[in-house]
Amino acid sequence: MELEAIPGVGAKTAASLRELDDPVATVESGDVAAIARAPGVNEARAARIARGAIRRRHGDDGRVLATDRARELYREAIDLLRERTVTDYAAKRLETFYPSASASRIAEAQSFAADAADRDPDPAVREALADCAPLSDPPTVRVRDRCLATADAETLARAEAEVPELSVETVEDARGVSELGRSYASVIVLDESFAGLDVEGDVSVRPDALEAPAETVPERLLAFFAENRDRLEAAAAVHEAAAAAGDPVSGGGPPVALDRLRDALSRLDDDGTIAGDAELDRLTAAVDDLDAAVSTAASVADDRLREAIRERDVTIEGTDFLSLVEQGARVDSLLDRELADEYDAAVDAAREHLADALRLEPEEAELAERVFGGDPSFPVDHDESAVSRLRTELSAARDRRAAKLKADLASDLGDLRQPVEELVRDALELDVELAVARFARDFDCTLPEVVEPAGDDGGEAPPAGFRIEGGRSPLLDVDFADVEPVDYGVSGATLLSGVNSGGKTSTLDLVALVVVLAQMGMPVPAESATVERFEEIHYYAKSQGTLDAGAFEATLRDFGDLVDGADGRLVLVDELESITEPGASAKIIAGILEALDDQDATAVFVSHLAREIRAAADFEVAVDGIEAAGLVDGELRVNRSPKKGHLARSTPELIVEKLADDRGGEFYGDLLEKF
Repeated sequence: MELEAIPGVGAKTAASLRELDDPVATVESGDVAAIARAPGVNEARAARIARGAIRRRHGDDGRVLATDRARELYREAIDLLRERTVTDYAAKRLETFYPSASASRIAEAQSFAADAADRDPDPAVREALADCAPLSDPPTVRVRDRCLATADAETLARAEAEVPELSVETVEDARGVSELGRSYASVIVLDESFAGLDVEGDVSVRPDALEAPAETVPERLLAFFAENRDRLEAAAAVHEAAAAAGDPVSGGGPPVALDRLRDALSRLDDDGTIAGDAELDRLTAAVDDLDAAVSTAASVADDRLREAIRERDVTIEGTDFLSLVEQGARVDSLLDRELADEYDAAVDAAREHLADALRLEPEEAELAERVFGGDPSFPVDHDESAVSRLRTELSAARDRRAAKLKADLASDLGDLRQPVEELVRDALELDVELAVARFARDFDCTLPEVVEPAGDDGGEAPPAGFRIEGGRSPLLDVDFADVEPVDYGVSGATLLSGVNSGGKTSTLDLVALVVVLAQMGMPVPAESATVERFEEIHYYAKSQGTLDAGAFEATLRDFGDLVDGADGRLVLVDELESITEPGASAKIIAGILEALDDQDATAVFVSHLAREIRAAADFEVAVDGIEAAGLVDGELRVNRSPKKGHLARSTPELIVEKLADDRGGEFYGDLLEKF
């Protein structure tokens, strides 16, 4: 699949996506977190790319949501799902579910939703998810004690691109390699022509070094695990909590042994260096503390020598004193002649302190002995060149130890790289599933049956429309437990009548919500539901007041476009008569219904002009009614489920009827007969 073929992906975005390890597979997977790791692609953008890839895979080029109100209902549906997520990832991932006209996409999404709805949203799992987040790529680590070397320009360019962590040096011959060996702790030569090279220092010839980055620059892998330590720990906790709740994330268990992962992470410091190795800690401390330890050891020697001088009476005869002065001798000569043994003891004390303070091994202690000695002096002096040699040896030992430990740990972590990606992705996907499960439980949902549009088999059957049993809208501004269930089904063009505040608009919202969720592949808030797979959903909300001539003309144009090939469409319209005078509205609505009926579309028009519309129409318009039982203490009592083939009484009629019953009289009786 060409990345540019995905809807919404241009050349610039495609170039960013190609920075991923396997861009096509990543995009097709729908993994929002993985897509978002492309440069310049945030999670919201990644969700749109994933959605575009899904559309591409299913040949789903249409746009089901054809009006603003239809799109608003979709956003409200998504928000209901998103409110039940824990992680930002899951909230973005839910954006990949959209109302589709593709049977294969709906079936795919329904399969996901069916499995998700069986999940148990255990509170302990949700608590563990709170710390879960997608993996991130760490900044490039600069490694300064190691370099790559090559004599080939192409290899140089490739090495600089593929291993930005290391310096890449140009060499022409063994002499150049030897010079690098004196500048770097280790040198990796990439050219096979240097095989058999024998130079001083840690120099190796590895033509395959670029193919094995974990060996060449283990710091890259270690930095990744250090950067994502908390995320990995959180994902592991999610898997453990889910297993403890009896609803494991995946049937086969975590993709990585969690004990092994935690053991490896315990050997890694937060900055990507090795942790928990006593020998490396000893060598690191020795290098860091060397100067301070030398200074303290010299003080120890000075103190010993000072005490020895205090306790000794040193006598210098006149001839000896004159001889020393004439020879320009210093106090050192006196120390050598009069306090030789005491001086040697002081130097030994300094050497012993230095070895103890730095916890030196016997071989290292031999080098340390050279730091103190030589000509006697007071204060006791040290050999700076010997200190430098000791520092060099300790640093080299530290670097060799660190390199070996890094290589060993990178080797242990190398085969965990892909499994930990799955570990985190599965944990995050669990949050998506649990959101669907909570949605289904909170609103007593069921998976609807989505049926093919009429005529897809070549026949001339009427449209399947929709059928909802026990539907309850979660969009109402009341507790869901208090929402009255609605049974309603429509096939063809229908008028919905009823009293004011009887629930006609709420019924349209419920129908739109059920259809939108059904074509997203999600559960719907009903005891059962059957929904035709509509190509488009047109929902027109109630107009706020009469339109001026220009707006009225534009509205008629919209409906003119709508009825041109309206088969496979769901049309929901709320009180279209409000756009102009009632008499004209009835004729316009009648004409629209005639066109929709000819196209075998499914349509529900809420109107108070049902009688007038039926009179103006050239076909027998179906009329359903939300029937009011009457007025009780000024409160309207309504049967919320529309009654088929019934023209519901209006609120004014109910009030007149109540007055006629309560007060009697010719006036109220005559008024009632007008209805």
